[in-house]
Amino acid sequence: MKQQLETLISQMVEKGIVFDEACQEFERQFLRQVLERNRGNQSHAARELGMHRNTLRRKLIELRLNKRRTRRPAHRA
Repeated sequence: MKQQLETLISQMVEKGIVFDEACQEFERQFLRQVLERNRGNQSHAARELGMHRNTLRRKLIELRLNKRRTRRPAHRA
């Protein structure tokens, strides 16, 4: 995984992506994936991330991640 990260960073630097933009995109993708794993449940996602639910909520607002976009439909049997 370290090599993949180094390759990705090299590509981002070559394309002129600034540090703040790279950090925001990483946070956005990371939080989106954790929310999807938790079917949009912010309390469970916050627990998995090791942060308070209110902190997660502020991050979601800051990164413009809409709760509806990250929620998976309920599994129907």
